[in-house]
Amino acid sequence: MNLNTMEHKYSVLLPTYNEKENLPIIVWLLVKTFEDSKYDYEIIIIDDGSPDGTQNAAKQLEKIYGSDKIVLRPREKKLGLGTAYVHGMKHATGDFVIIMDADLSHHPKFIPKFIEKQKEKDYDIVSGTRYEGGGGVCGWDLKRKLISRGANFLTQLLLRPGASDLTGSFR
Repeated sequence: MNLNTMEHKYSVLLPTYNEKENLPIIVWLLVKTFEDSKYDYEIIIIDDGSPDGTQNAAKQLEKIYGSDKIVLRPREKKLGLGTAYVHGMKHATGDFVIIMDADLSHHPKFIPKFIEKQKEKDYDIVSGTRYEGGGGVCGWDLKRKLISRGANFLTQLLLRPGASDLTGSFR
């Protein structure tokens, strides 16, 4: 085992709402990614009172993988993505926080690349992009793609931030 990979703990924030079908898959992919790469981790599931049984699925995953790896921090009702991330950060015990969607739009296999990129120059933020290199989206309808592209275009035009994807949630 490479001791260098165990020097930090990573907290993955996974906000959910009606993700009962996706949650076991994304958690399995996350666990596999972290176990294969030998990074210490926890997955914090922030469910906003999903009516589809997402919390029950999360409780089963907590039993399967252990409460040290799967941390369920539900909220009573749908309160929004931004506040879900804030809620998750309050419970994170890792040295670094990774945010991503539970809808399988972000593949955990890229997390080790994020970690290595962060280490290169001790970056504060590493962000995934759908609009450069090998990025992209899967399963989005035309309306969702247009909204995302439009928001990023306007941001680039008005603010010139130097980042290609400001509306993504994979950081």
